[in-house]
Amino acid sequence: MNTPYDIIIKPLITEESMNAMEKRKYTFKVDRRANKSEIKKAVEKIFGVKVEKVNTMNMTGKTKRMGVNVGKRPDWKKAIVTLTEDSKEIEFFEGM
Repeated sequence: MNTPYDIIIKPLITEESMNAMEKRKYTFKVDRRANKSEIKKAVEKIFGVKVEKVNTMNMTGKTKRMGVNVGKRPDWKKAIVTLTEDSKEIEFFEGM
């Protein structure tokens, strides 16, 4: 069984994700095998917040070229976590 720290890989900091934080939505890169309920439990345990819902999407890796050689970046999974109204905010993103 995976620990919560194996499920949540890292937060995603983009302009769009920073704007979504005003609506209590936080974006994370997660393990590709994790489902929504596992992601919800992991975020609640790591950050001590209450999660209302989790949206996930599978992101395909880009194809990259260096001359004639063609390679591909790995596929990954993104989760957008919405917190409840009475939950505290995630302190990790406070100084951003």
